[in-house]
Amino acid sequence: MPLYKTITPNSQTTVKIWKITESYDDLFKSVHLKPKSLERVLNMKSELHQRGFLSVRKLLAEFGYEDVDLHYDKQGKPYLKDGKHISITHSFTFSAVVVSDGIVGIDIEKQRDKISIIANKFIDYEFNYLIESDTDYVKKLTIIWCVKESLYKLFVTPGLSFKEHCLVIPFSLEDQSTVAWIDYKGIKSRYHVNFLEFEGFTCAYALA
Repeated sequence: MPLYKTITPNSQTTVKIWKITESYDDLFKSVHLKPKSLERVLNMKSELHQRGFLSVRKLLAEFGYEDVDLHYDKQGKPYLKDGKHISITHSFTFSAVVVSDGIVGIDIEKQRDKISIIANKFIDYEFNYLIESDTDYVKKLTIIWCVKESLYKLFVTPGLSFKEHCLVIPFSLEDQSTVAWIDYKGIKSRYHVNFLEFEGFTCAYALA
C-alpha cells in the first residue's frame, strides 16, 4: 500500500500516515536496516509489531531519510541526524511519522470499547465534560488518550502522568483540534493538538 495520507499543518511540519497492507516479507525486502535495527526487528515476537516497525522505515523514505538517519536518545526519544524533530507511532494496521523544525509528538490508536474500562487511569479533569452515554464516548476517550500520548512523546520527562499532569480542554469531533496543557512541577505549558479519524483509528499530533 502506498502512502495513505499526508498532512501539512504548517510550513515547518509534515505528517505522513501509512496503511500497512504489505506482508512482513515484502516490507523487509523493501527497506535497508542498520545492524541495530535489524537485530531489533528480528527479536520482535509479534509480526504485527515487526510490520509496524518496518512501515515506519517506509515512511522515513517518504521524507527522504533512511534508517541510518534515525537515532534515539537516552530517554528513548527519536531524533534525526540533520537536527529535524521527529515523532513516530504505529497501531495495528497504521503507522505515522511527523517531522518538523519544532518539537512534536504523535500517536495513533485503534478505537476500541475497552478504553472505557481504563478511562479513570488517564482521565481526571476531562470527566467534567465527558458523557458516558454519549454515542461518541469511546471516540472522545481515544482522542484524549492520543492527545496525552502525543504530549508525553513531546515532553519526554520521567514521571509525567497522563492523569495528573496532562489536561485536554473540551472539544467536539468536528473541531479536529484542541488545546492541551502540561502542568508539571510548577511549569505550565500550552499546546495546540490536531486530531483526525479514519477507518476506526484516531491520530493526534501535538505541536510545541
